[in-house]
Amino acid sequence: MKVKKTWLWVMTPVALSLGLYGCGSGSDSDLAVDNNAQSCSVVSSSGSAVVVGSGVAGDPAAPEAASGYRLGYKAKQSSKYMVVANTPLATKAGCDVLKAGGTAVDAAVAVQAVLGLVEPQSSTIAGSAFMMYYDARTKKVVAYDGRETAPAAATGHYLVRQDQGDASSPAPVPNARRSGRSIGVPGVMRMLDMAHKEHGKLAWNKLFDEGVNLASNGYRIPGRMGSAISGSASSLMLDSNAVAAYFNADGTPKATGSITTNLPYAQTLRALASGGADAMYSGAMAEAIVAKAAQSVGDDAAKTPITPSLMTVNDLKNYQAKKREPVCTTYRASYYICTMSPPSSGGIAIAQGLGILENFELSKYGPANPTNEGGVPSVMGVHLVSEAERLAYADRDKYVADTDFIPLPGKGVSTMLDKAYLKQRAALIKPDGNSMGVVAAGDLGTVPLGVDKTVEYGTTHFSIVDAYGNVVSMTSTVESSMGSYHMVGGFLLTNQLTDFSAQPVDSAGVPIANRVAPGKRPRSTMAPTLVFKGTEPGDFVMATGSPGGGTIIQYVLKTVVGAVDWGLDAQQATSLVNFGATNSATTNVDGANTALDLTGLIDGLKAKGHTVNSGAQSSGVSTIMRVQRNGQTRLEGGVDPRREGIVLGDGAL
Repeated sequence: MKVKKTWLWVMTPVALSLGLYGCGSGSDSDLAVDNNAQSCSVVSSSGSAVVVGSGVAGDPAAPEAASGYRLGYKAKQSSKYMVVANTPLATKAGCDVLKAGGTAVDAAVAVQAVLGLVEPQSSTIAGSAFMMYYDARTKKVVAYDGRETAPAAATGHYLVRQDQGDASSPAPVPNARRSGRSIGVPGVMRMLDMAHKEHGKLAWNKLFDEGVNLASNGYRIPGRMGSAISGSASSLMLDSNAVAAYFNADGTPKATGSITTNLPYAQTLRALASGGADAMYSGAMAEAIVAKAAQSVGDDAAKTPITPSLMTVNDLKNYQAKKREPVCTTYRASYYICTMSPPSSGGIAIAQGLGILENFELSKYGPANPTNEGGVPSVMGVHLVSEAERLAYADRDKYVADTDFIPLPGKGVSTMLDKAYLKQRAALIKPDGNSMGVVAAGDLGTVPLGVDKTVEYGTTHFSIVDAYGNVVSMTSTVESSMGSYHMVGGFLLTNQLTDFSAQPVDSAGVPIANRVAPGKRPRSTMAPTLVFKGTEPGDFVMATGSPGGGTIIQYVLKTVVGAVDWGLDAQQATSLVNFGATNSATTNVDGANTALDLTGLIDGLKAKGHTVNSGAQSSGVSTIMRVQRNGQTRLEGGVDPRREGIVLGDGAL
């Protein structure tokens, strides 16, 4: 059996642009259509252009079993537009939209629609996302919040008691994650709809076509998806919809490389295309989501009990995506960094980390031999960055939650990013001494809040620059791999509410900022990030971000420091060994690239009192930089070698 080629591949760019144009902000004559037939393709080893998804030799969408860290990646360059995502088919869908004259937001809709199909272990159209958007015309940055919310019936004990009002009530079964209690009111489609209405040029109803095509006509299961199906088989088997989507007729999980379809997903995308985001938040789809979340027994032979969600159709009807003020700060008086605001804790932590690090001459401590996969980080570089992160995580764990419910201390973001405060925090770091290990949160006034160290899990990230100069950095999530394992309409429901603190108070009875409350958004670490030269938006330098749950802060900070302090290109900064620390005694050094000798680094860190975890990590950073190469301004992209993604743009890359 062969996967059918999509209509998108064979249409000319002009015809495609006419098919896609709709109610956005431009007109046909305004569209920056690319007529280069080789754009959005990859260059094979023979030098010829290869269409992604064609199945021919060199096609990056012809999956192999996941093999860990992939060696030999070099930065890709284009001149007008670029997209980087963690699966080739999603990257291709977004690039084709850019080729047809679409904006970065138009492309983001297409990317998310395909990711929900081919990367369900990391994101879903019924999940949540944060988007940083730079408007090149107005030179403004806006943060879009599509985070899930807790149902109106949820209280502080929603995740730990079946009967929230009964202190002796047993915990949700089979466990909080697999139960309906982990499922939040989805937000990503409302967020994309809001952003598209403000910044889209192409018709919303055509941005789902590639997702519909792949779901209807078939695609090959990527390696990470195949591994996730196999690893989650026992939990998925409690749901008949998941079994139909991810298992063969003989009951075995569908394997990496096998061709599959998802006809219910195609139908869902058609409904979203014709009805807009409203199709998910009212009517038949909303009712189906609520019914699935309320399932009280499994579809398995044993009829395994499942504690149901208390979500209602009204919860969906009342959900609102939000525009928020981004968290922005200067760095070394040379760069302007904008990242995500609460309910993300990642943005504040990254901005704090940079504010601490600018008190040190970090440029002296770059990696050795950076042309070799980003090189081997220096002991002092890792020491300084990880110490700054310990201080930032300490504040994050104590102070940051959904600010619609729990305000930040003092004057808010400005208090937490105050340069004098961060200089005081930096003074706690001993460059020539040992690691601090676990540190206390900064003194930001009398704030009666307990510390919350709730662990977060996987997500996906993509970065997009369009031909108009607009930029999207977007992180999207299903939370843990395959979410809550509940499936309806061909898509998975998340376990996002487990990002809340399970207990509303700490061991001393002090309320925790990140406790569950009706309509509240769980704290996240997702941190889509934009970097500009100077002290305000305008001179775009970089879009980056990463999956990785609670370690996102470490991955993104490493990438930004690698690019702006150590002069690494987009691929080197992305490929560079991941390192960093939460507020713990352990410092992480990613051992995924076994071709590098990290012995000296690890021994040096141990000599400075670090307890080193050198196990392999799996992030998924995607980076686009605007650079000067050979006298020309270029876009330069890097994709994480730990994932399956690719970089595409104008011309064959």
